[in-house]
Amino acid sequence: MNHRILIIAHAHPDFSMGGAEMAAYQFYKAAAARSDVESATFLAAHGRFSSGSIRLRRENEYLWEQNTSGSFQFQGSNRHATLTAFRALIEHIRPTIVYMHHYIFLGLECLRVIKDVDPSIKIIVTLHEMLAICNNNGQMVKTESLRLCERETPEDCHRCFSHATPESFWLRKQFIMSYFDLVDHFVTPSTFLKDRYVAWGIASDRITMIENGQSSMAPLPPRTLLANQKRSRFAFFGQVNPYKGVDILLEALTLIQKQDQKYVSVEIHGANLEHQSLEFQKKINELREPLEGSGLLRWVGPYTREDLPKRMERIDWLLVPSVWWENSPMVIQEAFALGRPVICSGIGGMAEKVRHGVDGWHVQAKNRHEWADTLVQLGRDVDIWDKLHEGIQKPITYNDCVTAHFELC
Repeated sequence: MNHRILIIAHAHPDFSMGGAEMAAYQFYKAAAARSDVESATFLAAHGRFSSGSIRLRRENEYLWEQNTSGSFQFQGSNRHATLTAFRALIEHIRPTIVYMHHYIFLGLECLRVIKDVDPSIKIIVTLHEMLAICNNNGQMVKTESLRLCERETPEDCHRCFSHATPESFWLRKQFIMSYFDLVDHFVTPSTFLKDRYVAWGIASDRITMIENGQSSMAPLPPRTLLANQKRSRFAFFGQVNPYKGVDILLEALTLIQKQDQKYVSVEIHGANLEHQSLEFQKKINELREPLEGSGLLRWVGPYTREDLPKRMERIDWLLVPSVWWENSPMVIQEAFALGRPVICSGIGGMAEKVRHGVDGWHVQAKNRHEWADTLVQLGRDVDIWDKLHEGIQKPITYNDCVTAHFELC
């Protein structure tokens, strides 16, 4: 059967380079190139405005000026546009399958409109995060302490958001579930995330774990070492915010003894620090300045996806020191595709994707002392890098990812 597919995302990678929107767009490009696809269309929320207009970005790619009124119930801000412009697009495309990679900025009502146009259209929703479960940006960490949250209950959620009653959190869940009942199948990029949603209330047989696809590019060769050099170049790639653990990493560097500093050189390829709270910016900058002066740290700055191979060829290890669960960090799969072992916090999707002692290393989350000890230990030991490098398995390709999704229908 030749599919007519529609891929929906919460942003277009022309304007936002997050992992979920990149996964959605690469899925679209891979699907559009297949002989068993009659047509492929990409629709992305854009601009965080609510005019409701849908316009053509380029052939088969549309931008929708839509937003959601908040993260409590994920209702579209422009309900009229959902019932008219979005419905008209569905009627025009007549997809056989809709792959929805997000509902934030779009609205859960889209699901009902799709089924109203044609109940036979299959809806596959990829759950990239825990937004439906947790009102704290889907992070499942406590609002005040950033302590990891192990469960969701109306009472627990009320403790984080005292302005909302336990009853309102119960109603929130029922509201979201009523729309999720319209979904034919769910996909998660990690078993960790699947287990969280099963515990929340979605039947296990309605969710399939399929990893995000990656480019089929060849791995980079190991960095060439000069005489007496070690595998001592570490790097962080991603957003610099309170959840990503860059502050923990910088604090760890301050704990490294002078005689061990020759084994550690850390690069930060990070973005969006300027969008964080002034308090967090101040903390990072105060840690950063003396470390740059000591040579332990190089603050490289933002990067594009095209920059990644060139930047990663200069380093030995990828660092993922996140203090929240992380469901399936795209950067881990990118590092493995390029042949770089990963050192990560040993929790959630990170612990699942990185096999301790096989293709990477686990560190206790938020433990500055363990991070410092691990960087020194791995930076001075060439043999362990070779072992972990050999243990890396190439991630599935974009086309493999599409094939796995098609098998669900």
